[in-house]
Amino acid sequence: MKAIVYQGAENVKAVEKESPIPKDGETLIQVAHAGICGTDLNIFAGTHPRAQAPLVMGHEFSGVIASKHPKLPEGTPVTVNPLLTCGTCRPCLNGESHVCEQLKLIGIDTDGGMAEYVSVPTESIIPLREGTSLAAGALVEPIAVAVHAVRQGKYKPGDQVVVFGAGTIGLCTAMVLRKFGADDVTVVETNGERIKKAEELGFQTVNPMQDSMKYNADIVFDCAGHPAVIQQVTDVVKVRGHIVIVAAYKKPAEVNLLQGMFKELSFQFVRVYTAKDFELAVGIIHSDPDFEKIITHVLEPEEAQGGFQLLTTPSDAVKVMFQFN
Repeated sequence: MKAIVYQGAENVKAVEKESPIPKDGETLIQVAHAGICGTDLNIFAGTHPRAQAPLVMGHEFSGVIASKHPKLPEGTPVTVNPLLTCGTCRPCLNGESHVCEQLKLIGIDTDGGMAEYVSVPTESIIPLREGTSLAAGALVEPIAVAVHAVRQGKYKPGDQVVVFGAGTIGLCTAMVLRKFGADDVTVVETNGERIKKAEELGFQTVNPMQDSMKYNADIVFDCAGHPAVIQQVTDVVKVRGHIVIVAAYKKPAEVNLLQGMFKELSFQFVRVYTAKDFELAVGIIHSDPDFEKIITHVLEPEEAQGGFQLLTTPSDAVKVMFQFN
């Protein structure tokens, strides 16, 4: 089979590999689409603490069932919840397995979905709803991240919301907020092409390099993960407002804790998603085709290196996917 393999820092390549053989408790998926995530960019840069070359990346993917499944026939369109949990730590035993103390992911700790075939735990397979495209199916995972952020952020209809970052997670968060009833969402971004994408999706935007940032938001979502952003979030949120940290900061960042104290702010940190969030994401992508507008590039596996470069150099790319079918 054809697979995109991380071979070392800034080196990915489409190669021929043996197709995986499902073990007990696994099912083979014939992959249709696989997206590049921010975590994949960390792997590509050679900075991810767990991912080891050679590795087939990809934890955002869709496809069809290609081997025996206890409930679903072959050919069923599916996506996969990529979380791999231990099942024995306290969070797992308390029903909070998304923060498992030994949490691993398909595509990081095991070979993932950037290949023609991938073998995954049968229990991780989630069928797509009838009529959902396979390209949309590969967006379920990032939408689940956004659903988890919005639900944990305790958004209430009528809240004024500011979302920092117009990448995939930022745009998904803004769109999920709209699905949950938000009509006052501002997206903050410095990349002109991503600003255009946010405006195309119907959001008001602010470029902090050019525009005033005088806001009094009820909730601020940090989907950018940039040191300059974390210094701004305490400015734009109201007294006793709520800040939700969605992005993963690679290094410790300076936060204005004194301002946080004076305004009596609350910070909420979120990680991945629960099974319920993933289930809701499947329904959201089925009901709202606008999410597919986030996909800016669909490439062949042979274009792997170029696909990663689109997201690591200035470009108009938001969600880059590889197509295998």
